[in-house]
Amino acid sequence: MVTEVLKQIERRERFVLTSHARPDGDAVGSVLACSQILREMGKQAEVVLSDGVPRIYQQLPFTETVIQSTIVNGEYEAAIILECDSIQRTRLDGLDQKFLISIDHHLSGRPFAHVNWIDPTACATGELVHRLAREAGVRISPDVATCLYTAVLTDTGSFMFEGTNERTFALARELVMAGANPAACARNIYFSHSTSKMRLLGAALSQLHREGPLAWIWVTREQMDRAGAIDEDCEGLVNYALAIYGVEVAAFFRELADGRYRVSLRSKGQLNVASVAERFGGGGHACASGCSLEGPLSVAVARVLAQLRLGSSVQ
Repeated sequence: MVTEVLKQIERRERFVLTSHARPDGDAVGSVLACSQILREMGKQAEVVLSDGVPRIYQQLPFTETVIQSTIVNGEYEAAIILECDSIQRTRLDGLDQKFLISIDHHLSGRPFAHVNWIDPTACATGELVHRLAREAGVRISPDVATCLYTAVLTDTGSFMFEGTNERTFALARELVMAGANPAACARNIYFSHSTSKMRLLGAALSQLHREGPLAWIWVTREQMDRAGAIDEDCEGLVNYALAIYGVEVAAFFRELADGRYRVSLRSKGQLNVASVAERFGGGGHACASGCSLEGPLSVAVARVLAQLRLGSSVQ
């Protein structure tokens, strides 16, 4: 499939690249690296993200070139959508009339584009972008290696998620040899939290609930306002519940501005939480997925827990 993607790229000159709203490390790292690879191929490439680049990724190379907008303006011949299973999840208007190329590695990936390269065996979409560069004969510069290493580091949960294997570490080694600095990448991601995020974490953990191998936490809009937190401050909070000894599955509920709840699900591997998220219109990885539900909180929690309890390892 990488050959078909390259064929379509070679036929065109102007590209817009994007990913899902509230982009994570794989989304940001992949679009930044892929855009630069296209430029090295002599193409014109621009990155448009509806929510822009989250603070913890703003030290990555090329972030200054990212356009934050909800509308795609420009005479682009094609759109490359990375790590995203639909046009709707980009929250961008103007993509539906473009020639679409999808590059994704999620189990829940859907073939919505004209060309769909979906490989669930890849540890991150960044791995597919690396493969694209290699197939195109483009040298991986230190800056591109930094973006791709960040993609791999974050989407494997710092090399902790199921599916991390010798190929993952071989890729990481290759990216480090190309110039990525593992310590610097980790510092920028894991040691640059805002004060508001730490306050929000305290509020979430004060409401920690546990039921055997299940744990769940939540935050309301009122608590976010009190902490001075923004939406991206909620990223990663679910992992603190999962970190408890004996907990196999964790859920984090975040109240949205419209009263719905965004749910982040994490697993240590015994339960495929992507299958749970898919029941509510979401998706993701077997060990990391998400979805959105209508409130109130008590109803959203009850619905998600009921599905988690159905898991063979969570009774």
